[in-house]
Amino acid sequence: MIDPTAQIHESAYVDEPCTVGASTRIWHFCHVRAGAVIGPDVQLGQNCYVGAGVRIGTGCRVQNNVSIYENVRLEDEVFVGPSAVFTNVINPRAAVPRKDEFRDTVVRRGATIGANATILCGFTIGAWSMIGAGAFVRQDVPDFALMVGIPARRIGWVTIHGETIKPLLVGESYTCPQTGDVYLLQSANRLVLTSPEPPVGRRNHG
Repeated sequence: MIDPTAQIHESAYVDEPCTVGASTRIWHFCHVRAGAVIGPDVQLGQNCYVGAGVRIGTGCRVQNNVSIYENVRLEDEVFVGPSAVFTNVINPRAAVPRKDEFRDTVVRRGATIGANATILCGFTIGAWSMIGAGAFVRQDVPDFALMVGIPARRIGWVTIHGETIKPLLVGESYTCPQTGDVYLLQSANRLVLTSPEPPVGRRNHG
């Protein structure tokens, strides 16, 4: 079902049956395959591809030239930068059919994936994490992690608001000056939010 308030550019192809939510915008030269589910208030930039069975949550922003293949799921309010790359097979060969070997990739709520980053299939990108431009991710990413490099490594933590958190010792907490949200470093690789998460769609976190 395509919501009547969705805006689909005349150059885009949207194969039915699929779901396109209210106020979603699909721009020039996109292709959405049958069976895809795109939530409300999503924006697909120019020349994006959404595969069959893909799930895209509320409020996601997918920039130009991004292909989201089968077995990839974006939770609510995910940002995917221009020309970011998802894969669905770990060891592709042109002469070896591997459609039965696709691996699931999940991008949790609020995560940001920078321009030209590559996300190897079979891993989970944690909630509110931030993947730097050009990074190559080949492992699970913790919530709130700031990841850069090839291969990507964690160099710090970020808040829901996208601010870098000062270095913490295990057991220390941090209060975001923008929102008042409180974060606790439970272990060397686990940061948790101790205050409630904002509701989906709250653009002003202050």
